[in-house]
Amino acid sequence: MSLKRFRGALVRFLLKRPAAITLGLVLTTPAAWLLVQDLPWETPVTDGLGLIVGATGLAFLLAGIGGRRPDWIE
Repeated sequence: MSLKRFRGALVRFLLKRPAAITLGLVLTTPAAWLLVQDLPWETPVTDGLGLIVGATGLAFLLAGIGGRRPDWIE
């Protein structure tokens, strides 16, 4: 799949509000759990992946809550 087709599929997915909110919660929950817990197997790699997954989940969550906005306001 080309990058443009993947980006288009991602944008179409994000415009479906329930799906975006669900995916946002699915990604944010384990990232928040890793942030709160002090686990013995944590490394800098898992910390970085947790930040990336958490930020992506929050972006999906905010896109789902905010919904579609107009390009400009007259």
